[in-house]
Amino acid sequence: MRANRKLWAAATVCVAVVAGVTGCSTGDDKAADPFAGLTADAIADKAVETTKAATAFRMNSTGTTDGEQMTIDFSVDAKGSCKGTMQAAKGGKAEVVGTGGVSYMKGDDAFWRATGGEDGASAEESGAMSVLLKGRWLKMPAGTGEDDPAAFCDLKTIVKDMDEETPRKGMTRGADADVDGKPAAVLTKKGEKGETTTMYVAKDAAKPYVLRVVETGGKEPGTVTLSDYDKPVTATPPPADQVVDMEQLMKGAS
Repeated sequence: MRANRKLWAAATVCVAVVAGVTGCSTGDDKAADPFAGLTADAIADKAVETTKAATAFRMNSTGTTDGEQMTIDFSVDAKGSCKGTMQAAKGGKAEVVGTGGVSYMKGDDAFWRATGGEDGASAEESGAMSVLLKGRWLKMPAGTGEDDPAAFCDLKTIVKDMDEETPRKGMTRGADADVDGKPAAVLTKKGEKGETTTMYVAKDAAKPYVLRVVETGGKEPGTVTLSDYDKPVTATPPPADQVVDMEQLMKGAS
């Protein structure tokens, strides 16, 4: 299922471009630059390391993966709690909730018809899944790999993917900007295949978090925005009588 995709990779590699920032920094009464004396690469490394140490954040992205659009708005914390929504390109929306090491997904009819079943599933199979899961939550199986559904609520996996998927060597620093009202240093990396990665880093000496990463050009342009750092996530598992166990469902199908 598409739900098995690593969350950060799904957000950073698969999203369409959302125009960078809301306004630019202006005025002469600027605060001292917390990155004075640092190279662009060093600022990027510092931002990623700081973000990896966060206890929680919210991730918002929208765009395309494998030729299909997906919108994600998702919050996760270090205790394994998560909640958010996903929207498929062909229509439909799903809620995601995770707590206690278990994650659940509840999609509407259009979502299951667009994404249900294994890759290559027929329209009839996806339709049958839609009927089975109507008004119910799908319980994701636990696993050990990065592509397992459990990764949705695994903050360590998400930031590990961020670390590996975000290029930050050979960057240059441009004019500062604001991201959702927060001053940010703007770092840019041009790739060999025409793609450009731009990272927006909070101008905060204590917590220089990654605020946004944007990719333009290339085959997979995209953006992901991070916010609500270190805010715990309150998630409640769905009632047991509204849950369908994916492992049992797969056993029945086989």
